[in-house]
Amino acid sequence: MNHPDIYIYIIVALLPLTAFLVVLQVNPYHALAMRGILGAIAALVYGVLGAADVALTEALMGTLLAITLYAVAVRSSLVLRLGVLVDGENQENFQELLADFRKVLKKRHMRLEVSTYTDIQALQRALSEKEIHGTCTTSGIEQHEFNSTFRIQRIYDIMQTELSSPRTVLTYVNIPDISTPKLEEQHL
Repeated sequence: MNHPDIYIYIIVALLPLTAFLVVLQVNPYHALAMRGILGAIAALVYGVLGAADVALTEALMGTLLAITLYAVAVRSSLVLRLGVLVDGENQENFQELLADFRKVLKKRHMRLEVSTYTDIQALQRALSEKEIHGTCTTSGIEQHEFNSTFRIQRIYDIMQTELSSPRTVLTYVNIPDISTPKLEEQHL
């Protein structure tokens, strides 16, 4: 074995190692960074082996463009949009409830966006038109101060099992997909 070629074997050995590390990542942002490293190593291997055109394509398309698009997709998909009514009362309790929501979502690398609405009809319309993922309104029941409704089963299940706040009653509501044609219309 020629000693000058040993660095090629070392660089090539980094490819499966880096790919394995990409798969093991729990945090999607860490996986994006590892995917960028994987693309850079692949481009380096192609360059060292004399395929400069393939190396340039991997560096530009496989690494930079793909990582940028993945980052946008991950950033936009890991958000829980919660609609709330504007209410001057119970602000302290509401902020504590939001802190509890954020704590549960942080475990899954998600973030919470709060959208305010002035009336219950606008809030319900936003939920049915899928502008928001859930609602949080004040409750008339004394033992619970808020009602939280979610239209995504998985989010409801997560909150049901992990939310330790006694301040809210959780509800799941199944909103049919408006864009899906009915069975009768599909046979026409």
